[in-house]
Amino acid sequence: MQVTAFSTAALPEWRWRICDYGGETIEESHDRFLTIAAAVAQGAERLEHMNAVDRARAARGDSTNRARRRGR
Repeated sequence: MQVTAFSTAALPEWRWRICDYGGETIEESHDRFLTIAAAVAQGAERLEHMNAVDRARAARGDSTNRARRRGR
């Protein structure tokens, strides 16, 4: 899973979004933040408390280090 921050022209404040490695949005903030750093920090805190499993990564059989699995 990863946390990204985004803003739009209509809503220039930052929000965070948690996505799996398949690109699916898992959760998105309703709160708005003045800085990208604040948005990412809050999103990372939320991700830590979610205890979620990235089903996209599990379905592909990825490990946390694919290079090590291949013996590199």
